[in-house]
Amino acid sequence: ILAVTFTNKAAAEMRERVEQLVGPVRGMWIQTFHSACLRILRSEAEKLGYGNNFVVYDTVDQKALAKSIIKDLKYDEKRYSPAYVLSEISDSKEQGGSAAEYGRKCAQYDEHCEAIFEIYDRYEKQLKKNNAMDFDDLILNVVRLFAKFPEVLEKYRSKFSYIMVDEYQDTNMLQYKLLRYLAEEHRNICVVGDDDQCIYEWRGADIRNILDFENDFKDVFTVRLEQNYRSDGNILRLANSVIKNNKERKVKALWTDREDGMLV
Repeated sequence: ILAVTFTNKAAAEMRERVEQLVGPVRGMWIQTFHSACLRILRSEAEKLGYGNNFVVYDTVDQKALAKSIIKDLKYDEKRYSPAYVLSEISDSKEQGGSAAEYGRKCAQYDEHCEAIFEIYDRYEKQLKKNNAMDFDDLILNVVRLFAKFPEVLEKYRSKFSYIMVDEYQDTNMLQYKLLRYLAEEHRNICVVGDDDQCIYEWRGADIRNILDFENDFKDVFTVRLEQNYRSDGNILRLANSVIKNNKERKVKALWTDREDGMLV
């Protein structure tokens, strides 16, 4: 079983609950997306030209590297701040892109786009030279690994007979590709999520992943968990009346057996 979620805290909580139910979880991977991908890359990174002892750059390392490149290329750091440039690079990687692909998008000459491309290209090359990956590379490189080496994909497909994903509405395009690779053959995938709670689009979450799940896996069985245990009746009615106006959503009718409580 591979069970993935987004934060170390949530992964620890999942692991603890499973252990309470079935005892030790040896043989199960109950981790964040990034931890699971790091674990795969520690065994397979050499196929992509890295040493298996590669380092993972944190935010401080990334900013230091970006700042040094911006300075070397003599760009104005006020216009091309490390934080802004790294945000552009991260957005590109979350869509499965590379510096070369980013550069191709700058087909019509655009000075701003060309500058980002030049920094991005140098950043990627420097990471590789340092035998380093950033946080986004962990998932991106596993997706590349699966695309390029069918035998590696088959190894992990057969290793994980069952896949469970927590907070599926928060997955981005790259995480979606990773899950499709692993689940496409055996199709034993269970996702838990709520499209009405997709609030992380600003950091790459793609609501289409959960809205299209039943098209991606047509033999899916859907269980609607519609009872709300947290909110009073008045709050729930107000929330339902607002959110029902979303243009794209799964139809659901939340209800509670709690009292109405105070008026909102």
